[in-house]
Amino acid sequence: MATSTSSRAKRASAAELVIITGLSGSGKGTFLRALEDIGFYTVDNLPVDLLPTFAELTQHATDIRRAAIVIDVREGKALARFPDLFRELRARVRMTLVFLEADEAAISRRFSETRRPHPLGKGRSLGRSIAAERERLAPIRALAEPVINTTHLTANQLRKLIVEKFSSARTGPPIAVSVVSFGFKNGLPSDADLVFDVRFLPNPNYVPELRKKTGKDAEVARFLHAQPQTEEFVGKIAELLLYLVPLYIKEGKSYLTIAFGCTGGHHRSVMIADEVRARLAKAGYRARGSHRDIKKEY
Repeated sequence: MATSTSSRAKRASAAELVIITGLSGSGKGTFLRALEDIGFYTVDNLPVDLLPTFAELTQHATDIRRAAIVIDVREGKALARFPDLFRELRARVRMTLVFLEADEAAISRRFSETRRPHPLGKGRSLGRSIAAERERLAPIRALAEPVINTTHLTANQLRKLIVEKFSSARTGPPIAVSVVSFGFKNGLPSDADLVFDVRFLPNPNYVPELRKKTGKDAEVARFLHAQPQTEEFVGKIAELLLYLVPLYIKEGKSYLTIAFGCTGGHHRSVMIADEVRARLAKAGYRARGSHRDIKKEY
């Protein structure tokens, strides 16, 4: 009997429930299908009032160790009860609340491409529907960790991010670190927790033979490493992050996005992001790198 009780306790502590919510057109369906592909039991549009029952099921069912559900504005007025239910459940159930969003222009384009109506579209323009949905979901967004902006992500990039964050094979410290490069001329990454400006470094864009290359090319790396401030900056930033990340972990943060920006997002930010990511990985953190603007036109 003791062994059986112990086994149930271990199974419950290992069980994982991921709740996906967010704006219509932000990629919730893609997110759910990607989780299903890596072994999650998935349910789309679960009624809010069934959440406590479903959460308990994930803790005690012998054949469901990881589950994912989508809850969104299709639920109607009952959605207003979700924040209180979530606060109550997360004290005893291992849960992750993921909120997906995107810029209005991106959502409008996606609805135009699929020709699907917005769930709140009756009697409203698409723009007003999106605004109403943001307002209705604001209390839920405030509870979410992580919040993922999919504006600049393709479906394949989103699936890759999901696999990296939720794969059962992941090991190491309980935080996933994303190190992103970007160009200030294209706007700040909306999901960045920390942003560093590297435009103080000499710009390879003004060196004719380097202009069409990127920070991933050896010639650009050599050029930047030749600047004395580069090594000092990377060292100080790495030291700062190695101090901060354990504090984020202590506070319960599961995901951390660190962004490095230069003018166009092709040279300096790319090289620096790769250097910092490598140092974090060497220190044992699950650090992934991405370069938002590296393929955009100069």
